[in-house]
Amino acid sequence: MTRPTLEAVRRSVDAGVATLLDAVLAEAERSDVAVHLVGGPVRDLLLGRPLRDIDLIVEPRDGSVVGADALARAAAPPDARVVSHDRFGTVRLATADASIDLATVRSESYARPGALPSVAPGSLDDDLRRRDFTVNALALPLSAAARRGRAGLIDPGTGRADLADAVLRVFHARCFHDDPTRALRAARLAARLSFRLARSARSALRDAIGEGAFAAVSGDRLRREVERLFEDARLGLDPAVALRLLADWHVLRALEPGLALPPAALPPLRRLGRAIAEPPIAGLRARPWVVGLALWLADLDATSRRRTLRRLAIRGEIATRIAEFPKLRDRALRQLAATRGRGAVDALLAPLGDEALLALYVSAPPAGRRRMLRWAAEDRGKRPPVTGADLVAAGLSGPAVGVALSRIRIAWLDGALHTREEALALAREVGARVARRTKQRAARAGSAGAHDGPKRARKAARSSLPAPEASSILPPSSPPPNRALHPERQ
Repeated sequence: MTRPTLEAVRRSVDAGVATLLDAVLAEAERSDVAVHLVGGPVRDLLLGRPLRDIDLIVEPRDGSVVGADALARAAAPPDARVVSHDRFGTVRLATADASIDLATVRSESYARPGALPSVAPGSLDDDLRRRDFTVNALALPLSAAARRGRAGLIDPGTGRADLADAVLRVFHARCFHDDPTRALRAARLAARLSFRLARSARSALRDAIGEGAFAAVSGDRLRREVERLFEDARLGLDPAVALRLLADWHVLRALEPGLALPPAALPPLRRLGRAIAEPPIAGLRARPWVVGLALWLADLDATSRRRTLRRLAIRGEIATRIAEFPKLRDRALRQLAATRGRGAVDALLAPLGDEALLALYVSAPPAGRRRMLRWAAEDRGKRPPVTGADLVAAGLSGPAVGVALSRIRIAWLDGALHTREEALALAREVGARVARRTKQRAARAGSAGAHDGPKRARKAARSSLPAPEASSILPPSSPPPNRALHPERQ
């Protein structure tokens, strides 16, 4: 294990974080305040892993009354801001490119299982023992006041030994009753660090599940833990491993009856973890948890998907997209395998959002992934020789503009069209066909009667797009837009 020292901490963080840390410690020395590095950063320091965060606790000693908020404000550089969260007694000191979190030592109590904790002043031992696992209950004294009378690392339990044994151990048998979301954190840590849950912790978790502790946890809190599970893929976590642990520990069915981890979800979830850590398609702005949930729930029955989304307090458009992903996946993968021509592949993939693209990529077989990577690298950013404004200037309007742009882009990518003049000629042909069809449909709708005339006219306008018939401009091999998957192109 790495020897825990202040210099080791400085070497493990970015320069901006080190600057903030030095400012806090300088003020702590001036004020004779005890400051400790605590929790996950100490664990990662001992394991020789990079420090993602800096969590400091301020311990009033020898009559000192300076707390985290006062220390942060006194230490804040001119370009820093201080944000206090009074309910939990925490403070964030942040600049544009760095931040550290501080808290005054405190104790916690729970009014009932699954409730948020009530925070009260406490001792350093109280603060460490309230934490989820012994490996997260280590403190490293940083200031002179913190080191006074103490010999190095502070370990109120068996944290250092558990680190050496790669074990997650809880402090007491009611740990998961107090906060059932600790089970999801245990799965994240176990998957990311290759740790195992101690036998006593497994027993405590079984008791909490048997007594229905998870039912008291709000959907928002559960969703936030699921979000972190998928976000941690950036740190090397395999989401499939974490979810498999939750399934093995019977946590999934405690969250929602019928919730499981289908075997078919494991390969795409593994690929998702790698894709989050090293994105295969540049520029995608996809939320890992949205993609992860879509993959995880895709092979459950529709009722279980809907119930799980409600349990996690996921509503609105996101819930709809996750619930409907299996249909999109099956249809798109089938069409991707059957589609010929680069223009047709673009017509299939270009309208998809970033999250749908990433979910489709990790769900696709190797040949499909190769086609998607080629499209992303070579075709996604290409622009045809005309724009919508050019087509409007050429006399097109309404739906004809979008249809013509689609046909032009397909032909451009397929190499059937090379110049601006050819593109405008194709656009005029498409525009004429749309105008002709619109006129024909409107005439038929006008004779159908006044009572439903407006409705029929609207339907006629929607259906007036040109059918995929032969073009005098394009060769017969040039495919039409894929309307089955992308009705907005109509």
